[in-house]
Amino acid sequence: MHDIILFDLDGTLTDPGLGITNSVAYALKRFGIEAECRESLYSFIGPPLKDSFMKYYGFSEEKAMQAIEVYREYFRDKGLYENEVYDGIRELLEKIKDSGRKIVLATSKPEEFSVRILEHFDLIKYFDVVAGASMDEKRNKKGDVIFYAMEKGGFTADKAIMIGDREHDIFGAKENGLPSIGVLYGYGSEDELKSAGADYIAKTVEDVYALL
Repeated sequence: MHDIILFDLDGTLTDPGLGITNSVAYALKRFGIEAECRESLYSFIGPPLKDSFMKYYGFSEEKAMQAIEVYREYFRDKGLYENEVYDGIRELLEKIKDSGRKIVLATSKPEEFSVRILEHFDLIKYFDVVAGASMDEKRNKKGDVIFYAMEKGGFTADKAIMIGDREHDIFGAKENGLPSIGVLYGYGSEDELKSAGADYIAKTVEDVYALL
């Protein structure tokens, strides 16, 4: 049994689709770009923002960092709350806590925003450690965030398992020697998660606990 359960945030605990896409559209507009439709921006949910601005819109690293600053203008006041907890997540976290295991957040979202989201939805009480990206984007890759979470929480890979909805969660777990569960109710496909090497696949929130 794994004693430490690491969770991704966006697409795993909460559905941030509205807030993230509104924030991205707001940033793109500042650079004279109109997004085709909301669905075209879903690819921004999960990976580090800098990578996504560079990959999908051809921004230089400098321009991507400027776009992130604009993104945060909207996100910190509005986008952060345009979000909802997936059905069954509170019950899942309750069961894990009741079983005596520790719960850790490992997200590529800045830690400051992640704490505010967990507090807003009254989920912070379930978490023993909250590990997020740094505001300067120097710690934003999932592998680096998981390593930071392990250091912060004082635990080793053999005690833990990572749960997330995108390939970055699976790759990050592998980098640090953790097994992983890929969830299908978020923003990643079964093909994406299996190709990345997820050890287990959970179709529903209920399946996650069954696998644990």
